[in-house]
Amino acid sequence: MRRFVYCKVVLTTSLVWVLVDVFLLLYFSECNKCDNKKDHSLLPALRAVMSRTHVAPGEMGKAVVIPKDEQEKMKELFKINQFNLMASDMIALNRSLPDVRLDGCKTKTYPDDLPNTSIVIVFHNEAWSTLLRTIHSILLVDDASERDFLKKKLEHHVATLEVPMRILRMEQRSGLIRARLRGAAATRGQVITFLDAHCECTVGWLEPLLARIKEDRRAVVCPIIDVISDETFEYMAGSDMTYGGFNWKLNFRWYPVPQREMDRRKGDRTLPVRTPTMAGGLFSIDRTYFEEIGTYDSGMDIWGGENLEMSFRIWQCGGSLEIVTCSHVGHVFRKATPYSFPGGTGQVINKNNRRLAEVWMDEFKDFFYIISPGVVRVDYGDVSSRKALRESLKCKPFSWYLENIYPDSQIPRRYYSLGEIRNVETNQCVDNMGRKENEKVFSYTADKEIRTDDLCLDASRLNGPVVMLKCHHMKGNQMFEYDAERLTLLHVNSNQCLDMPSEEDKMVPTLRDCSGRRSQQWILRNMTLSV
Repeated sequence: MRRFVYCKVVLTTSLVWVLVDVFLLLYFSECNKCDNKKDHSLLPALRAVMSRTHVAPGEMGKAVVIPKDEQEKMKELFKINQFNLMASDMIALNRSLPDVRLDGCKTKTYPDDLPNTSIVIVFHNEAWSTLLRTIHSILLVDDASERDFLKKKLEHHVATLEVPMRILRMEQRSGLIRARLRGAAATRGQVITFLDAHCECTVGWLEPLLARIKEDRRAVVCPIIDVISDETFEYMAGSDMTYGGFNWKLNFRWYPVPQREMDRRKGDRTLPVRTPTMAGGLFSIDRTYFEEIGTYDSGMDIWGGENLEMSFRIWQCGGSLEIVTCSHVGHVFRKATPYSFPGGTGQVINKNNRRLAEVWMDEFKDFFYIISPGVVRVDYGDVSSRKALRESLKCKPFSWYLENIYPDSQIPRRYYSLGEIRNVETNQCVDNMGRKENEKVFSYTADKEIRTDDLCLDASRLNGPVVMLKCHHMKGNQMFEYDAERLTLLHVNSNQCLDMPSEEDKMVPTLRDCSGRRSQQWILRNMTLSV
């Protein structure tokens, strides 16, 4: 009877239809007497009903087109949440989405006894339609929202859903990190799954996450995060060929999956990708393991840096962090945040990054501080308990993480200098053509690269200008030998020296035959850390 009632609810209430598998999966894992084969036979019929052709806006993840006479109103509404609220409100709360999985994922089977999960979603002044499009069998944590429809109206709505659901209210604005801690503490599932409040889950998204945790309880797993356009709400499949990293300023970035990781998986793209870092918004973790490794750093404020702190901690303390390529969850990516940060965005993120650097980065924290001098001026609080956690877990050093988990990191593990490259004759510095912050900070590495973050000095022809290109770590056109006595930078491939710009282009340094003149002399200055 319970299964029949649930099927009825799916067809008549505003649930995300692709989550049908979730409730049935959890129900099966908790019921020892049910006939699993018979129960699973319900799914094709449910999917067939829900995937009928619709003409409603946004069906099958299509873009929503706003009529011209509504454009001005659309722009005004956009400011509220920094996405197209008008488009979102036009889309059905249970809109259908395409199956974007790899073909090999569609035929995978999973055990019947997968662990159950509690889903935690934190929201603050979230839009009604995006929030309801996300929720199903979840624990909602309200981070002190001020909008009326997120109070009694939301409580009345979720009370009509015949799925287990709770809303926890934070007494005051606490931010993502502390609100998630509150939600996690109230969970009862064997696994905690964290999602953002503007997500849409596709068919079969949960089983592969739970299956991987069943194999290894210390595996922390993320779905492929697909893009839901903030302007049209078009659903666009993400790539299984990217993974998480970070730049010199500890900003999370997506990078191509390296060949070494493809080789480890023997070319099977349906296997999980080991990722150095995670975006942090969407992941599943064994609840007991989450507690064992120290949950979140509660000394961090609001949002920012917690994803890298957890990523470093997982890897350095014996766990693994993986992107499960057979799981797809859509997320609305915004170009700007609609929320305020008490104390200012920079202050909050600098504090959080300082905490993670002090606890987890060892001597490499000084590299980060030179790149981001503002970080060392913030009050970052007491980290003694986090250092004690690291000691008790017998975690590995950050150098091990760079060597074994993230060898293609933008942070050079060994370098000769970090600072300015100044010409002796003109007293001018090499810069990075304005493409990055700290444009005059370069590192001359042990691999003989001249790099700033992920860009390297590159020259491809004799007497040609140098340009900034992505570092490829293959030497060749990006290999320079520095002579500390002559102060010259020899481009090995061409056997020419780095020289000041030509008359034709006074902005771009160039290569010329080595002559020993002062315009070919460069001082590599090491910046010092000023606390």
